[in-house]
Amino acid sequence: MPHELEILGFDNTLFPVGDLSEAVAFYERVGFPVKVRIDEAGIALLAAGKETPGLLLRAEDGFGHRPPAWPAARLWLEVPDARATADALRAADIELLDPPFSTSTGYVVEFADPWGNVIGFTDYLKRPELARS
Repeated sequence: MPHELEILGFDNTLFPVGDLSEAVAFYERVGFPVKVRIDEAGIALLAAGKETPGLLLRAEDGFGHRPPAWPAARLWLEVPDARATADALRAADIELLDPPFSTSTGYVVEFADPWGNVIGFTDYLKRPELARS
């Protein structure tokens, strides 16, 4: 490697959406509060826990509804209990891609937004020492 790269952490994650108002309403149903919304720029920043970075939605002209591609990039976010989160998503009428599934550290549940962006909620119930406090 020609130079040393120091990665400090994640900044915002950007998802393209076809309609900003529809996307904000969808993600609010999931449980993401809006931090900043600038309609004239076609962007909304949603909070993801207590961290400063968040989920940035950007309206793209002509970007219609589509199913998620497989394989597709995924954003996984930590929750206390992914199976309980799956129940809450179902109660909010959010369609899950699959039932919660087991990993080596806990469980994961995934859903896609109307534009095919995939988010997973994962827990560390099998490895609590790795979980955020």
